[in-house]
Amino acid sequence: MMRVGIAADHGGFGLKQIIMTELRAAGYEVVDFGAFRAEHDDDYPDYIIPLARAVAAGDVARGIALCASGVGASIAANKVPGVRAGLIHDGFSAHQGVEDDDMNVVALGGRIVGDALAGELIRTFLNARFSGSERHRRRIAKVAALDLPSFSSAMDGTASNSRGVIEKR
Repeated sequence: MMRVGIAADHGGFGLKQIIMTELRAAGYEVVDFGAFRAEHDDDYPDYIIPLARAVAAGDVARGIALCASGVGASIAANKVPGVRAGLIHDGFSAHQGVEDDDMNVVALGGRIVGDALAGELIRTFLNARFSGSERHRRRIAKVAALDLPSFSSAMDGTASNSRGVIEKR
């Protein structure tokens, strides 16, 4: 079964506990990146960044990032090269984000999404598979190129045109 990482600050802590129980019961191997207790003054990057690094390194196949709204968790996770996190509130985005965009981290708001919906969205996310189509790979490569230091584009023969589209020179 898939190895899944999960992390939350105090705003997502209660939801994290529920989700971990459900995932383990379904046979997933769950790696908990914290928080390990609800502390009102903790900071989501302290938990989300280690989760995102584990996803990027392939130590876990997918990640679940939780905070009060899901916004901060999504922003933090997306700062790690190789992570494609999406803030999800609906079933279509939960599978389409994986199928078209190879989303590897789902972000949810513990104060926004109820327990039952969160479980449904996470199951949808974990069951979805990347389509691998050429057009989706091309788009993902253009986004991944943004992770490169700005000087490297001059070194590797790529440039952005006037519309910001990455092209080979």
